[in-house]
Order: sequence, then structure tokens, then C-alpha cells
Amino acid sequence: MSVVGFDVGFQSCYVAVARAGGIETVANEYSDRCTPSFVSFGPRNRSIGAAAKSQVVTNCKNTVQGFKRFHGRAFSDPYVQAAKSSLVFDLAQMPTGTTGIKVMYMEEEKVFSIEQVTAMLLTKLKETAEAALKKPVADCVISVPSFFTDAERRSVMDAAQIAGLNCLRLMNDTTAVALAYGIYKQDLPAPEEKPRTVVFVDVGHAGYQVSVCAFNKGKLKVLGSAFDPELGGKDFDEVLVKYFCEEFAQKYKLDVRSKPRALVRLYQECEKLKKLMSANSSDLPLNIECFMNDIDVSGTLNRLFEEFCAELLAKVEAPLRSIMEQTRLKKEDIYAVEIMGGASRTPAIKDRISKFFGKELSTTLNADEAVARGCALQCAILSPAFKVREFSITEVVPYPISLKWTSAADEVFPKNHAAPFSKVLTFYRREPFSLEAYYNNPKELPYPDPTIGQFTIQKVVPQPSGESSKVKVKVRVNVHGVFSVSSASLVEVVKSAEGEEPMEMDTPAKEDEVKSSLLMAFLMVLSIPSHQGIHLGKMIMQDKLEKERNDAKNYVEEYVYEMRDKLQGVLENFVSEDRDSFSLKLEDTENWLYEEGEDQQKQVYIDKLVELKKLGEPIQNRYTEAEERPKALDELVRQIHQYTKVVEAYKAKDELYDHLDELEMMKVEKQVNETMTWMNNKKNLQSKQSLSQDPVVKAQEIQAKTKELYSACNHIVTIPKPKVEPPREETAAEQNGPVNGQEGSEAQTGIPEKGQAAPETTEAKLPEMDIN
Repeated sequence: MSVVGFDVGFQSCYVAVARAGGIETVANEYSDRCTPSFVSFGPRNRSIGAAAKSQVVTNCKNTVQGFKRFHGRAFSDPYVQAAKSSLVFDLAQMPTGTTGIKVMYMEEEKVFSIEQVTAMLLTKLKETAEAALKKPVADCVISVPSFFTDAERRSVMDAAQIAGLNCLRLMNDTTAVALAYGIYKQDLPAPEEKPRTVVFVDVGHAGYQVSVCAFNKGKLKVLGSAFDPELGGKDFDEVLVKYFCEEFAQKYKLDVRSKPRALVRLYQECEKLKKLMSANSSDLPLNIECFMNDIDVSGTLNRLFEEFCAELLAKVEAPLRSIMEQTRLKKEDIYAVEIMGGASRTPAIKDRISKFFGKELSTTLNADEAVARGCALQCAILSPAFKVREFSITEVVPYPISLKWTSAADEVFPKNHAAPFSKVLTFYRREPFSLEAYYNNPKELPYPDPTIGQFTIQKVVPQPSGESSKVKVKVRVNVHGVFSVSSASLVEVVKSAEGEEPMEMDTPAKEDEVKSSLLMAFLMVLSIPSHQGIHLGKMIMQDKLEKERNDAKNYVEEYVYEMRDKLQGVLENFVSEDRDSFSLKLEDTENWLYEEGEDQQKQVYIDKLVELKKLGEPIQNRYTEAEERPKALDELVRQIHQYTKVVEAYKAKDELYDHLDELEMMKVEKQVNETMTWMNNKKNLQSKQSLSQDPVVKAQEIQAKTKELYSACNHIVTIPKPKVEPPREETAAEQNGPVNGQEGSEAQTGIPEKGQAAPETTEAKLPEMDIN
């Protein structure tokens, strides 16, 4: 059973797996543990990860990134509409009203849902995990930002389902980090002692999250969380891009934003410059060749850049203040402040966090990989395939959740309430009724619609007496952080015997019926369109076919270049009179590859390679034979000499071999002579052949002759000489005969004589055993 954790980031992803030796972050096909969150659509196939990122300039309109921020959002969402203007690719509205991505794929305009695109990325990560584990992957834990709402979380779950993954848990980024931090700590306080309080700050590319966690041995409890979804590394990139757009407009009269390809290149270079500024305080150059209209551009910047980012940096402290107020902790209560995330390396951000808490920041965890490792640990805890030290995790509800019905509303889960958690609410009703779940503080939400969902409780009837029925409704925030009405049951009042109190009992049948109706109501709003999984399966197959086609084309191209070089090198002397025709064939094939052969079916390339090899393989074989034949002949000569020496020594009456049978030795001599005659004949014929002609004898034939000689002779000449036993002297006891009618003497009884050591016993020493 697979145990895998996926950190699906805004800009990059990491995959961690659990093995017998522990948790390991695995590398992709490029031997890189970081897989870019990019998907590129082409006329024949898709590229995902590093291959897609390499096309972000050449195929910018059809290469998508940063789509994580659109999960669960309607196309009409103000956030989506505001983001459209800064995107190189196009967004479109799905039939359900959600956001889709419009691209050209297979030479047709297609609109894919955010769930589908994320599923494509997850499929790539799944393949990476399967390659590392060498077995299928299904069970996993996937990370999400702690500020994701119910709709966003459901959207990620849908994406996992499309990708064929069984997501055991959606885990908040900071909670995953906290688990990776705490599970290996051997010095945590005992359960009855005061817990150790640690702050985790995650500054990613597209979000800023803070959580405070309390640790005891075998236990992690999240006390509170705060965040700013509008603060991350990309916002600092945007400041740089804006600065250079203005500079290039003045200096070179260029409107960078009018050219998507130029804008993408500028974003790439600004991100590199930002990373360099994290480690250097001197002026740093930015140079881009043939940037726009064949113009080379250049500029410089240093840490004065921080002045341009003053507004962004001023936002760093707000979540920190918020988390301290929520948890009512003092700064001296904080044991350590752990920082992670790609943007956490920015000196100005680190300085402000460190100054706020009044202590040095801790970097004991890998800033990039800690989330994936925590997810893999959680998956191992949930999986029966691994035995992991017991470690309980208590999450919190990030936003207060209320339920509203016809006449009233009530907050059922306040902010920072423990999760997962269930509550049972009691209603008195005569007929079916509806409950609406919503976030009751919309100002806190990074999401425009506070509605979570509407739940209809059906088949509610009055009591036989006409009174209102008692209905118990169970509401829950599950391990994914998703709210639901998990069950509802009608309580029937059963009349008791005279003089006794009436009894209450739940009606299981009613509960089952209500569960079914609730599920139907859910599916109407939140189901995955049935075509999504089919699309993905078809695209995976198309990618595979296109890879095979490209591989077949590459094999032809590689063979042309390889043989063309060798014909002027190591194979030059092995080419027959058809040298010119073969060289011409190679040249024609090369030209064909870049003209009509540019886009052919897989079988066409296979046939072309077979055609070339008919001419090339005989030349290659002659070269190989010329290399291997001398080695095979040397081994045959060595064996002939070896057996010849034995025969000559036997004839010379050498005492080493005088035990050998004469007839057998005659067989050896005959076999050696026949082999020598065969070898000399073949060598003479081969010496008359040029290197450009096929060999008279091949290395394989010589090796077979060597094996034949060995089989015929070796078992004869290696017969060992019989051993001759030396004469044995009689002992005194044997000379005197038996004593008192008994065989042997006192010494033979095993009792040692005086001054004689006791004989060693042969009794085996048994291992010590505990007997209960």
C-alpha cells in the first residue's frame, strides 16, 4: 500500500513517500525534487512540470500556472476578474458558472475546469511517486493553505478524485509542517505537563500563513491560525516587474505589457533577481537579449527595492499580532518560531518576523520540503501498512461557521474551534425544513460568497398526537476541514406502561432516508461533471502515444548523426564499396526529418530506421567482429597451449600425469590437433580478407570452438592423482591385546589418566532460554 504526501504549491510541488527507512522526498524524471506547477497544451500533447515550464515563453498563451488560486471560484468572482488582466493565458466561464482555462489543445479551442488542470498536475506527481515506489499509488494526503474555504477544499478533493487518488486527508500547510517538526522530537513535555508552544510561519509564493501549535509527547494541538492570502513572493515579483516596465518604457520606449512573451520573460528574470537580492546587498544587473523588437534591455537594482515594497512589508506584522491576540499568548510563552516557504528567504521579511517575536528565527526544517514530508507522515499514520509512533493532531476551524433556518441562526463552530468535530443539534418541527450553512464573518474571508451550502431535512412529520417531532441533526467539520450535515434522525415518542415515563427512540430508517436525500441535494451542487475523468484518461493516452512517436523520430535522428560521425571515424575502414550510397542515404534522411518527415506517424519512423539499419548494421558488425575476434582467438590459443603442454608432459613420463589413462590422453591429443588445424585454416583465410569484407570466421564461432575443446579435454587432464596412505605403526595396546576380556585400555573409557587432560566432549552448547 502506498504512503504518499503531495505538497501542491502555487509555483512548485514536492512529493514525499514513506519507506521502511523513513520519509523521503523523491525526485522527478529530471532528478529534481521540485516539480513546477505548470501545464502546457500543444497541438499533439500536453507537457506537465519542468517540460511545461520550459515552454512558458515559446507557448505562453497555452502554458498555465498559478491556477491554484482559482479553486472553487465563480468566473464572476471579483478576484478572478481582477486577476484576468495580469494573466498571459485566458480564463473562461464553465457551464456550472465556475472558472475555466481556455487554451488551444490538439489544434482545437478547449476550456478545462480548474479541477481538471489540477488533476493533470496531480497525475504527474502520482507518476513521480509510482516511479520511486515501483508500485501503484492511490492513498495520499494533499496539502492546502489553511485559509482555503469549504468550496476551495471541495474543489481540490474533486481534482484528486479525477486524478484517481484516494485523498485520506486535506492537510493545512502549517499543520503538516508542525507534524514534521513534532513527531521526531524526543524531548517534548509529558501529557500532564505544560505544552511546548511553537509558532510556524509559512511565507509562500502566493500566501502568508501563521499558526501556533502546542506540543506534548505524542500530541499536537493547533491553538490558532492567521493568514494573508494577498501577501507572498509573487507580490514582490510584481513590484519588480512594474518597476522595470516603467524603466523600459522611458529608456527604450517599449510597452512591455502589450507583448505576452516579453512579459513572461520579464517575470522570469525578476524572480531570479529577487532571489539574488536575498543574498547580496550590492547593485545587481538585469539583462535580457532580444527582449522586444530585437532590442536588448538592461537595468540594475539593489536592496533599495525594499523601499518600493514598503506597503507589502508593512503587512507582515498583522497576522502575527492577530495570532497572539487570538491565543492570548505572550511573547515569552513562545518556545521557538519556525519559518518556511520559498519567500521566507527574503531578508526584510525575516527581519520583521524576528523583531516582532524578539528572538532568532529557527530553520531546523527544510523550508521547501517540510510540507510534503508532514503530509507523508500523516498518510503513514492513517495507513495500516505502516506502524508509526502514536501522534494525535487537533486542527482548528479557520472561520466561524453558523447555521440559519427559517426563524433564527446560530454559530455552531466559532473561529479556532477544534476539528475534526461533530455536534448534534435538536429541532422541533412538523414538516421538512432547510438549514443554510455560512461563514458569519465575511470580512475575514478571502472569498466573496460566505455561503457553504443548503441542506434539506426531508420526511419530517408531526407526532401522532399532533405535536412537533424532535429532529436530531448531526453537523460536522471533517478531517478535510469541510463542513457537512452528516446525518439527521427523527425521534419517536413511544408510550410506556401505565405509571412510567414516556420513552424516546431514534428511527434508524428515517435516518437512512434523510442521509440519502441529503446526499442527493449535495450532488446537485457539488458533483464532478462526468466528462472530466474521461477527458483526463484520453489525454494521458494521447500524451503516451505522442511520446512514443517522438521517441521513434528521435531514434532515427540519433542514428543518422551517430552513423555519419562514425563513417568518418572508427567505421571508416569497414565500409565496402557502397560507402557513398550509405552516406547519401543518411544525408537524405536528415533532410527528410526537417521537411516532410517533421510530422509523421510512429510507424513511418520505425520503417525508416529499419531501412537505414539494413545498410548500417553490416558495417557496425564488421567493426565489432574486428574488435572481438582477436580476444576470442587469444583465449583459444591459450587453451590449445595448455592442453598441448599436458600431452607433452604425459609422453615424457612426467610423474604429475602418469596416473592418466593412455587412451583418454590420445583423445586429448587428437582434439587439440584438430582444433589447431581448424584455427590455423580460419586465420589464413581471414588474413586474406579486407576489413571492409564480411569476416570468414566470427568471434562467436571461435568461442564455440573454445568451449568444445574445454568440454572434450578438461575433465581428462584435471583428474587428481590418487593419494597414497603411509604405513601405520601398531600402538602398545594393540600389540598386547585385550585386558580382562575387554577391548582397549583404561584410556579408551574416556577417563583421563593422572596428568592427562580431559577429552573434549562433543555435546553441543544449547542457547539459554527463558521458561515462563
